[in-house]
Amino acid sequence: MEQMALKAVGLNKRFGTKEVLKNLELTIEPGRIYGLIGRNGAGKTTLLALLTAQLAADGGQITCGGQPVWENPAALQQLCFSREFSGAPNSVAAGLKVKDYFRIASIYYKNWDDAYAHRLAQRFGLEENKRINKLSKGMLSMVTIVVALASRAPITLLDEPVAGLDVVARELFYKLLLEDYAETGRPFVVSTHIIEEAAAVFEEVIILDEGRIVEKAPTEELVAQFHLISGREDEVDAAAQGLTVLSTERMGRHKAVTVRCGENELAQAVSGRDVDVTPLNLQKVFVALCGHGEVQDG
Repeated sequence: MEQMALKAVGLNKRFGTKEVLKNLELTIEPGRIYGLIGRNGAGKTTLLALLTAQLAADGGQITCGGQPVWENPAALQQLCFSREFSGAPNSVAAGLKVKDYFRIASIYYKNWDDAYAHRLAQRFGLEENKRINKLSKGMLSMVTIVVALASRAPITLLDEPVAGLDVVARELFYKLLLEDYAETGRPFVVSTHIIEEAAAVFEEVIILDEGRIVEKAPTEELVAQFHLISGREDEVDAAAQGLTVLSTERMGRHKAVTVRCGENELAQAVSGRDVDVTPLNLQKVFVALCGHGEVQDG
């Protein structure tokens, strides 16, 4: 499978007076699974739609393998954008049977793997003779997952693929995603609200906040920079002096602060201090970065 990069340079998008994406720069490189996370309204779906030419940008350029994606069928055939069904009863897809939806997908995606699509449908328990408009929310998500994986597109982007899925089906999705990635090495971008559950799958994380990318880094490296320091307020204040404090929580005379620093810097800061240090998981790192430092007093 041909390996190529998807790039956005100076990307801008607004809806009316609302600026949704602001001078955004992003490169999706081969051989990685990316997690795209952000609060509701941060611009995740808009970004994915722009990268795959489902929406027109108001400024900037998007290329795939060095070729512009807008109105370029050759470039667009390298991409698969899997998104949640709108559920509109009058849409063309609504009246189709699942097997017919797969057949249409096979025409569009030149690398479509029909045998793989049927195997995936069986593993999810999808009834291919059912009509799209008769499927549950979870089953609709399964259809989009099957298309994303069976497309064998060189670059695949999935927007909230596990919406409506129970924990067993979500675990199956992550397993299938990793199996596909191990076999093909093609890059995936997965947007999700279920951050901690999917964190182990993401090799690199992209954090979007208020239309800007605030972090793009290997997941383990990013998480290793964040810690919670807790204890008596005076001890915590002394330990945190000189460190980057992202959020603070007070509980009587006790205090907890989320800090960002290197391992050596942290060790020096807490040396001799009566404090507890706890590493953060990806979800808490996201809250620290995108919660805008809310202070809670107990």
